Amino acid sequence: MSEEYTSPLSLPPLGLYIHIPWCLKKCPYCDFNSHAFEKSFPENEYIKALLNDLENDLAYVQGRTLQSIFIGGGTPSLFSPESYAQLLSTIQSAIPFSEDMEITLEANPGTFEQNKFADFRHTGINRLSIGIQSFQSEFLSRLGRVHSANEALQAADIAQSAGFQNFNLDLMFGLPGQNTEQAMDDLNRAIQLKPSHISWYQLTIEPNTVFYSQPPDLPEAELIESIQDEGLSLLESENFNRYEISAFSKPGKQAQHNLNYWQFGDYIGIGAGAHGKISLPEQKQIIRTRKTRQPQTYLDANESYLAEAVAIPRSDLVLEFMMNALRLREGVAMEKLEARTGIDPGELSAVFSKLQQEGLMQTSDLCTTPKGYNLLNNVLQAFMI
Repeated sequence: MSEEYTSPLSLPPLGLYIHIPWCLKKCPYCDFNSHAFEKSFPENEYIKALLNDLENDLAYVQGRTLQSIFIGGGTPSLFSPESYAQLLSTIQSAIPFSEDMEITLEANPGTFEQNKFADFRHTGINRLSIGIQSFQSEFLSRLGRVHSANEALQAADIAQSAGFQNFNLDLMFGLPGQNTEQAMDDLNRAIQLKPSHISWYQLTIEPNTVFYSQPPDLPEAELIESIQDEGLSLLESENFNRYEISAFSKPGKQAQHNLNYWQFGDYIGIGAGAHGKISLPEQKQIIRTRKTRQPQTYLDANESYLAEAVAIPRSDLVLEFMMNALRLREGVAMEKLEARTGIDPGELSAVFSKLQQEGLMQTSDLCTTPKGYNLLNNVLQAFMI
């Protein structure tokens, strides 16, 4: 594939990712940039650093409004509502918010964080993503979670009482020693709590985790397939639409921030280790940014937080675009490929034809067939060109 752009880039919607790197305890399966603290963490200093970091990136806004904010971690709910009020107010003074702005905070269901849910809502945060993982004590213990089964059950009620009508419950399956009945019990309990969104995904073992060096005894592939098939049927019967591989929502409650990722939108990333993706039409480039990873190094950065900013080679753009877009059950419109990568879809006509003949892709827009969705890795291999 030629490295010359055949079409102009356009500016896609813009989101903001904010990373909070501290947590009470590092879970053995977690490969995120999270760091357990012993006594305290420098909350005020970190908020100041985040705002300085954002100021350095304001040129990336390029006249756009902000469509969404996602505050992830770590455990962002450890920070105070007062800190988020200051943070969000200053961000809004720098970048206009869209009218239907989505602001998500990741939260743990422990009592300490639950007591702050109402105050978080008053800051303008309008969506919670609550890290349940399981409602059963034995599995919470095996996963190294610090909350109890009872706290997990209470979290949704407290979120709703605090005014959150839009919240996600994060749930895993394929846990060490888990059978189908136990996995379905977790999923049924989540559904009964009436969330607007459920993230339901298989536990996987990632490098640089405790589970990688000390692997647990996970269910066999046949059992995993049985759990997934039964869970998908249950979620569908309860009107949770599977709009992405592991994301299920009530009508109109898809995670807007994540949709922007999967549709190859732009996002600024601030905070220790945060990543960003920015389109620069005038330079005919799309760049990836990465901030300094270690929290103390980030705080000591003297307002120079950028660790890396590199242009994505045009030869990599097709695969990067497809790896995101084809995760969506309904895919994306064909014109988005051209608008957001500068690549004429005609260059890929032979690949599209082959996948369509194999029954893996639809003949209109960029969307897999049901068969292709189940064989997504095979589909993506065709775009490694």
